[in-house]
Amino acid sequence: MKKLWITLMAVSLLVASCKENKEEVVEEETMTSEVVTENSEEAMNQIEIMPISHATFVMNWDGQIIYVDPVGGAAAFEGMPEENIILVTDIHGDHLNAETLGSVRGEDTDLIVPNAVNEKIKSGQSATVLNNGETITVQGIEITAIPMYNLTEGRLDKHVKGRGNGYVLEKNGYRVYISGDTEDIPEMRSLENIDKAFLCMNLPYTMDINQAASAVLDFTPKEVIPYHYRGTDGFQDVEKFKSMVNQKNENIEVTLMDWYPSKS
Repeated sequence: MKKLWITLMAVSLLVASCKENKEEVVEEETMTSEVVTENSEEAMNQIEIMPISHATFVMNWDGQIIYVDPVGGAAAFEGMPEENIILVTDIHGDHLNAETLGSVRGEDTDLIVPNAVNEKIKSGQSATVLNNGETITVQGIEITAIPMYNLTEGRLDKHVKGRGNGYVLEKNGYRVYISGDTEDIPEMRSLENIDKAFLCMNLPYTMDINQAASAVLDFTPKEVIPYHYRGTDGFQDVEKFKSMVNQKNENIEVTLMDWYPSKS
């Protein structure tokens, strides 16, 4: 009887130990699964920004390559990955150059433009026209055309409402805003859930840093990148812009990048 009791105790301890170990393994597997899921979501939203100059840049979004306002000739894009999508915002020469478009665009590249740009290039390029307020999905990226225009007397003829496009791009729940040439318009101030914003600020064509900072504090993107900040009287003070934003809201990340490599 004593031997039987000892045997039963041993079996009970073994079963309890196995159950405990199994629970630990299940818990560990669950934690590992959560980490992998979290890391996967972060990986999907990894975006590399490669400034070319002024308003022109390349964006690598999880392996999808987007060229924004490609100008400067093919040489400006040497060493850059081949693009999947090209966005053009306006007809001005710092945003649209038909020769550059023709030299960098691949056969399978989707070109998205406002109608005014299409009228300039339609004899040599096929494009998808997107008007203010319209949305399309291209290669898994939802693209919405946002108005861009001037508000201030004396600048109204620079960019009229309806001619050019800003853009909001969305993929995997992550939203990127590209302002194009604009002032601090209501359509910008009312944007929601923007993760990364590219904001112009140059006089007399768009807005100054005071307007830009005020707008950013209204629509509160998680990150804002000043670009397109060279005007007729030189460069806007983007360091001051960063200070103005973060004095009021330290949670907005202001990222300064080198948009003018030849700047003295």
